[in-house]
Amino acid sequence: MSSLSPLFRPRSVAVVGASTRPKSVGYEVVANLLRSGFRGPVYPINPKARAVHSVPAYPSLASVPAEIDLAIITVPRDYVLPVIREAVEKGVRGIVTITAGFKEVDEHGAMLESEILQILRDSGVRMVGPNCMGLINTNPDVCLNASFTASPPPRGGVAVASQSGALGETILKTAGQLGLGLSSFVSLGNKTDVTGNDLLEYWADDEQTNLILLYLESFGDPKEFARVARHVTHTCSKPVLAVKSGRSRAGAEAASSHTGSLAGADVAVDSLLQQCGVIRVDTVAELFTIAQGFAHQPIPLGRRLGILTNAGGLGIMATDAAVHFELELAKLSEATKDSLRAVLAPEASVRNPVDTIATAGAEEYRSSVATMYCDPNVDALIVIFVSPIMIDAPGVARAIVQGVEDGRTRCAVKKPVLSCFMGKHHGDEGIAILHAAKIPVFGFPEAAAESLSAMAQFGEMLREPLGEPANLSPAPKRELVRALLKDANSGWLGFADVMSVLNAYGIPVAPWSVVENANEAVAFASSVGYPIVLKIDSDTLLHKTEHGAVMVNLRTSQDVRDAYAAISKNISGLAGRHKFVAQKMMVGMAETLIGATTDPTFGHLIGFGLGGIFAEQMKDVVFRLSPLMNRDARKMIESIRGLALLQGPRGTEAVDIDALADVLLRVSRLVEDFPEISELDLNPFLAHSDGSAQAAVDARMRIDSESAR
Repeated sequence: MSSLSPLFRPRSVAVVGASTRPKSVGYEVVANLLRSGFRGPVYPINPKARAVHSVPAYPSLASVPAEIDLAIITVPRDYVLPVIREAVEKGVRGIVTITAGFKEVDEHGAMLESEILQILRDSGVRMVGPNCMGLINTNPDVCLNASFTASPPPRGGVAVASQSGALGETILKTAGQLGLGLSSFVSLGNKTDVTGNDLLEYWADDEQTNLILLYLESFGDPKEFARVARHVTHTCSKPVLAVKSGRSRAGAEAASSHTGSLAGADVAVDSLLQQCGVIRVDTVAELFTIAQGFAHQPIPLGRRLGILTNAGGLGIMATDAAVHFELELAKLSEATKDSLRAVLAPEASVRNPVDTIATAGAEEYRSSVATMYCDPNVDALIVIFVSPIMIDAPGVARAIVQGVEDGRTRCAVKKPVLSCFMGKHHGDEGIAILHAAKIPVFGFPEAAAESLSAMAQFGEMLREPLGEPANLSPAPKRELVRALLKDANSGWLGFADVMSVLNAYGIPVAPWSVVENANEAVAFASSVGYPIVLKIDSDTLLHKTEHGAVMVNLRTSQDVRDAYAAISKNISGLAGRHKFVAQKMMVGMAETLIGATTDPTFGHLIGFGLGGIFAEQMKDVVFRLSPLMNRDARKMIESIRGLALLQGPRGTEAVDIDALADVLLRVSRLVEDFPEISELDLNPFLAHSDGSAQAAVDARMRIDSESAR
């Protein structure tokens, strides 16, 4: 049995702080428990009242002559700790603390909250809150509304967790207005004990829940979230939609490497959610827009969209929205077009989007919906109806419902159907008919396309392999790197140490040597072959080209000597430690950037994108949280906007994507093995059609000794 069962499926509930005063929290919680038809006994706890809502009251938890599974606490803050102690002594297994005024207010509140957590840990009791609005479970076997909401939701398959109590009321009200039925709702509050991770784990196995919506202000344990969320989305095939507030992160501007500066604000959250299969949205309004399709319709098998409308302008709007949200306009079969011509007016257009014109009524809609539904080239439908005064709008709504049923019967395939039912002429009645049939209704085509696009994205994720931890061959030489970094001080490593670390982990680098003078540089060039590069290894110069500290394509000994002299002059007077490095000049098919940076909450982020001097200008970089799975590395490469440059534009050879992915996996393993590596930058990393010819030609690595502790 889940440790959260006493919260979601209690056999009895006590309300500590139950009140006879209307509009008080203690009054409303008892009222909601009774209105919801809770299946077990309710015990109001109030030492000054004989009854609350005509239910006999008790002076304390200890005085209740029965077992109590769940206690709802609404007493003032300074009484909460004694009540929790009493609840533990009574054998209560679940607590919802609605009372506010803890760590969100002052140090004393934080101290009380810490004491509460210790009691919970010692006793094994689970608690939601404090500083929350409560918990709801609409399961007919339970019928629990342990909250003070004024908007009890309809029953359905959507589970909602909100870290904001005030926003919770809006969420519940909106769900009711949209006909979005909930399986459960939890206001998390301060998350002292029960977290979003706990709820995800519970809802993964909850048969009543098929869609999860999250409003989060913070993450507890990101790696645990990743593990649980992957299980929910990939293994249980349950969509998770999330709003994560707080998109800014102080400190991004201070990042000193290319990778660190490109990570920017909020990248870690996006990376985490993408890797878990969680669909992130920007606003609560968008959350509900997208949720409508997920809640009631099957996941599409592809992105090919059919559009049916009685208004040409709205058909164009729907087409534009489909393109914007990366859906494809389905190419209708000739058989489908012939069937449409047979029922529609001669003026109608049977090309997708299909325009029935304004005179189309119920029969035209029923037949057209069924016909388009059964077209094998159509993965999903958006049906648009604007209510002309001469057309029976409720009749059209019933016809759409019947058309969907006919289509599913005829072709035995479940496809999503979303609708836009617009206009005031009996429009509300038509919308109610569609809602009752579980066909989502949107105000405009753009919203329907956005929801459908998210559904298609989730379907694609389900059809892809989950991925596995990387099996690197040859294996990294971990002990060699441990010895190299053993006595390293915080700060940037020297070039030689960085290259040695990369070599130990099988990350290819261009041949190089530290040189003391021009003669040594010429000797190096003679040994590896011209052309070479001459540059400075510096602890103060990040961008060498800006200071004239790098010279490339040196093809003769005189070129090398001239470059040595020029660089020496350019850096004369510049502060810092400077050493000359000679390096074999490598040629690649494309310059890429591979790197790692550290987020204070989420840990290491691995970055990949276009590199060289354009890295920061183009900002075409994708990030994922470490550790990467094999699938993550390849998806990163395939996600950059400049992918075509790696795939061989205009008949040129494509780079070895697998070899690039291997380097990403090795970088991920390196920073996982050595968390003291706070930043790593391979820029440029030369990609090549021959994986054995690829190489890093420049690299920087920063050590933070505190991170290893």
